[in-house]
Amino acid sequence: MEVLSGLTLKEIEKITDSLHASKFRARQIHNWIYLKSVSNIDEMTDLSLKFREEFKKVATVTDVKIKVKQVSNDGTIKYLLEYPDGECVETVLMRFDNRANLTACVSSQVGCAVNCSFCATGKRGFIRNLTYKEIIEQVLTIQRDTGLKVTNVVFMGQGEPLLNLDNVLKAMELFNDSFQIGARRLTVSTSGIIPQINALAENDMQSTLAISLHAPNHEIRRKLMQIEDKYPMPELKKALKNYVAKTGRRITIEYLLIKDLNDTIESARQLVEYLHDIKCNINLIPYNPTEKNDYQKPSGNSIMRFKSLLEQSGKKVTVRLERGADIDAACGQLRGKVN
Repeated sequence: MEVLSGLTLKEIEKITDSLHASKFRARQIHNWIYLKSVSNIDEMTDLSLKFREEFKKVATVTDVKIKVKQVSNDGTIKYLLEYPDGECVETVLMRFDNRANLTACVSSQVGCAVNCSFCATGKRGFIRNLTYKEIIEQVLTIQRDTGLKVTNVVFMGQGEPLLNLDNVLKAMELFNDSFQIGARRLTVSTSGIIPQINALAENDMQSTLAISLHAPNHEIRRKLMQIEDKYPMPELKKALKNYVAKTGRRITIEYLLIKDLNDTIESARQLVEYLHDIKCNINLIPYNPTEKNDYQKPSGNSIMRFKSLLEQSGKKVTVRLERGADIDAACGQLRGKVN
């Protein structure tokens, strides 16, 4: 039985060819899956009843189940999805009151090998990569369940996207071609896997590259992120400058603000120095509490002081709006399992 979600138009054509149907039928099916987000073949109402019955013998729309759905007070929706092998991941739909954008935060792995000290996902360890179809299914599930069209996709869920680069790039290609989501509306976030950043530079990726930096110096970053031992900040900076030179694209620097650890005036000064010759925007993320650490969220005054100090360097600085913290759907809170 062929699962339709994640198939390209040409792959769907192979199925319709086997049923002696026209390529026009394949285009109709493709549109039902990606633009109309149907849950089953019976909903494809412009296909004849006879053809649908034949089609159901060889294909199904999806084999992914919603295990748990939670809705936040701010409208954020978090899904725990179960794949056929029983493994689960979380994906999040974020809505903002004054924007038309609907952003899906997708996972790229079951668990994560990077194991940053502030993040709940890494506590599971690495289990396996997701296929590009399993990544695609996350957005399709959101669209089927809500009836809404996702406009932006960020690879900021569970896992390190650049350690599953082939599947992530294939998923991005499908988001662009089949979902008709523009490349500039796709963002890939990484903890700083230097060889893959260099590979993306050669690939001339048109989507946004976001770097989870989270620290102004080696000592603090090493405390927060084990990856600093393998890919230290001086080497990471070389890779980022190379990426900008090759692509011309501006990088997003993600910086998690933790009270009394990396939110000080000295931290701001060191961060400005590190980023002064990198073409980038800075996104500040107030820490969201998770289990098993003693980190705390900075005060509002501390956040705005840090933002102001960075802005004096001429960089564009934003503070990420907290979405879904009451359902553990905010940055760093995704676990991917039923407690």
